[in-house]
Order: sequence, then C-alpha cells, then structure tokens
Amino acid sequence: MVTPCGERFFSLGVNVLDGGYAEREKNGKVWYSWKAFAPSLVDWTSETRRRLSSWGFNSAGGWALPPETLELPTIVNLELGRRAKFHWFDPFDPATVARMNSLARELVAPYRGSPYRIGYFSDNEVGWWAGALFVFYSAKPATSFTKQRWVELLRQHYANDWTRFTADFLPPVGVDSWEALLATTERTRMKPGGAGIHAVREWTGIVAEHYYSLAERAIRAADPEALYFGDRLPIYYDPAAVRAMAPHVDAIATNYNVDSGDGWVADYFFDGLRKLSGGKPVLISEWFFAARENRTGNRNNGHLMTVATQNERAVGAAAATLNFAAIPEVIGAHWFQYYDHPKGGRGDGEDYDFGLVDIDDQPYQRLTADLATANRRAPEVHAAAAASEMPARAAKTFVLPHAAISIDDKSLADWPKPSSLLPRLAASPGAVEFGEAYLSWSDRGIALAAIGQDYFDIDLFAYDGAFPLIDSYRVELGIDIGGGPRRFTMFFIPPRTKLHDYPEMTVRLCAGSAEEAITRG
Repeated sequence: MVTPCGERFFSLGVNVLDGGYAEREKNGKVWYSWKAFAPSLVDWTSETRRRLSSWGFNSAGGWALPPETLELPTIVNLELGRRAKFHWFDPFDPATVARMNSLARELVAPYRGSPYRIGYFSDNEVGWWAGALFVFYSAKPATSFTKQRWVELLRQHYANDWTRFTADFLPPVGVDSWEALLATTERTRMKPGGAGIHAVREWTGIVAEHYYSLAERAIRAADPEALYFGDRLPIYYDPAAVRAMAPHVDAIATNYNVDSGDGWVADYFFDGLRKLSGGKPVLISEWFFAARENRTGNRNNGHLMTVATQNERAVGAAAATLNFAAIPEVIGAHWFQYYDHPKGGRGDGEDYDFGLVDIDDQPYQRLTADLATANRRAPEVHAAAAASEMPARAAKTFVLPHAAISIDDKSLADWPKPSSLLPRLAASPGAVEFGEAYLSWSDRGIALAAIGQDYFDIDLFAYDGAFPLIDSYRVELGIDIGGGPRRFTMFFIPPRTKLHDYPEMTVRLCAGSAEEAITRG
C-alpha cells in the first residue's frame, strides 16, 4: 500500500483494540477491561498506542475503537452482508440491493473522510462453504428468488437434460422434473463418483459474484476514496469464490493459521490466491500464536496454532512475521488479538492465549520484544521481495534429504522444510494445488508430511456405508529403489459426524496406486 504522501506502507496491525469488556468480572470469569487499568478510555488508548508503536505495530484491524479515537490507520469491519441479510437468506431477492446500499451509507458515515480510515471489510469469515450453500438453497420453496436462480443454473449446466442432472445428483423421492425440483423443500444431494461437484462450484461462484459486486458498488458509492478488502476469508478459501471476488476488491483479506510452530508459512496457500486472482494484493487480516504456558490460564482448546512455551511463541511469531513480509503480494499482517481471552473462554467457548498482553494488561515481554524486532525489519523485507520476481518452484530432480524427525507430533517444526518440500502437486483442470507435501528419509524409512485443505459437507454427499475412496483427498507415492516402483496411496477420509467444527479425518494407507485401491474398495 501507499500512504497519501506517497510512502510505502506495510500494515502491521492488531485486532480487537476495543478496550475490552464493559465489566471486569461477570459470570464467574475475569475479563479484560480498560476500566481496571486506566482512569479513562482516553488514558487507556494513549498508553495502548504508545505500546503498539514501541512494538512496531502501525495500524488497527477488525473490532477496534473508532479510528479518530485510536488515532491509528484502521480497516473497519462493516458486517454489511450479515446486517443486510444477504447470507443464508434470499440474496437474489431484488430488495437485497436496496438494503445493501442503504446499510453501506449508514455504516460508512462515521468513517468517511477520516484520514485514519484505510478502507473496509464487508464482513468476517463468510466462508463460502460450497456444499452447504448448494444443499441449503436446494431445500428452499419455489417463492425464493435464490431457489429460482439455483434451478436456472442447473438447467443451464445440464442443457435442460434431466437425465444428465440425475446422473450426478439424487433429487428427493418423487421429484422427476425441473418444475418439481423447484417446488420441493427437501434436499438435493450429490452422487459419488460423478461430476456434480462442477455444478456445486459454479453455484458458489454465482452467489459469491452477486455478493462481491453488490458489496463493492455499495461501499464505493458510500466512500469512493476508501479501499475494499473483501470479507476476511476464514483460514480456508473456496477457489470459485476467490475467482468471483478478485475483480471487485482492491486486496484480498484472508485470515491465516501458521503452519508450523517455528513460523513456517506453506507456499501453496498464497500461491493459490496468486493464481486464482491474477496476482491481487493480499492482506492477512488475522493471524495468531498461542502458548500452553500463559499467565491467564487459557486452555487453547482447538486446532489453532499453539506451542508449549512463551519463548517458542515469541520465536515462531517473529519468524512468521518475516515469512509473511517475504511474500510479494502480501501488503500487511494483522495480529489477533490485543489481549488474552478470559480464563474459561469467551462467550462462544474459544479460550486462547492470543494476547500481546494477558488478562491483567501485562505484556508478554519476550513475545512483544521479538515482534518489535521483526516488525521493524518487515517493511524492508517486503520491499526487497516486491522488487524481485517470485522464484518459480519448477519441477526438478528431487534429492531426498536425511532427517531424524518425529512423525507423531503433527508438526513440521523438526523437518528440513525447504529441502524436503516436493515439487508442486498436480491440480485438476481449473483448480489450484490446494496443498503441498514433504519427504525425508532416515533409518526408520521414508517419512511423508502433507499440508492441505479439503472441505466436506455431510449433507451434500449421498452415500451409504464406507466413504467412497474415489471422492477422497489423497496423496499417491511411488518409490523405486531398484527393481521397479512400488506405489502407495494415502486417503484422507472425512468422518460422518457433526459433533465438532473441525473433526479429524481418518488416514487410510493402501498398497498400490490410487486407481488400484479404489477398484479394490
């Protein structure tokens, strides 16, 4: 980014600069509240701004006090689509346009013209969960404008051929025509082994395009000089949605879960955004590091980046800062969040040591010191990266590195990552390689690590019994030590459950190629 004075600006921001909660103690928990630490909000803001500057931060991200209060460059989260009832309502209802425009004017009004206002997020973590989006609107009544658009898409996609449609999808019992499909309020599901996913992806692109075009027009009309950063993708992105987004935003905001406790950032994630968007700038709107050793007593009760000690946290976070800065398209990274969650968790149960300060407003000194050093280096690192072309990871002879690693800790921290990273994976036509793999060897044998993303919606897929291997995420490996190659395939099988937001997949290792394993079942 560039300031109004023409200077380069790499946004090193912090989320949740809001002063905390109204009450220090509530519902048996102790919450962060400025009232416990300062005689006034003005005093708290002044001290917080001084701290952030000393730690190398230069801006505010989501959920911050007004920019005029903080006196920091700020990107404001409007929650425009949520407030306008775009998502999971009837977005193709013509009345949606008027609601988006009216709300944008109202929400932007306090910030328009402010010298501290960088721009806006239209929403937070919409997600664009393709399977859920498809199934949800399949069960809407015929009066829904969005259901009508859904049926229109399917008729176009299958050239009005009902037989072709039912080869890929299982409509509800008794539904035997396009008219009946529009009328039903029961779910249509996808059959295994077919090509229905292409229609699902097309539907995601249509809905996402509608959202981003409406949000862009509404925000630019309300504040023409501000930047539009999209909707803060939730550490996962749907390729169809990113393609739809790219023409409408100034930069793509995405949240990010660092891939390894040493601060390693997997290349596939940002390379995919680069390919899907044509090289649009990227803002990391939320990233974090937690430690099991913390003064607040946070349990760190989920899948987000957590290490053992505050020293590890500091080293990993500082390394991640510089790794982000070394990606040419990245124009900033916003830390989540200023203070720890309360012991026992916030209202939704999330309970993490994410803070730069603990629940008593005491800084984590090793963390803030290491981040201060990294933050001051980051603009220089980014300028150097932007001035040089991103090196292509071309296919070449791969020399398997020797490494004594632990394969049980679910971490890449002890892997020789640059040397063990395999050449790019092959993506299916129209897709991007949404993952990467690492190989090393030791006296124990060959070690394989994979980082990737897959999304499975239990309501979309119609199957009985075991999950069909043909539709699973998989890694196929061939090893030849003389005498011909031996092939193995690792399948990642999603569980048939809704008990957890992020249920672990089952890993199934099969001898032979993927085709052979699928044939055997």
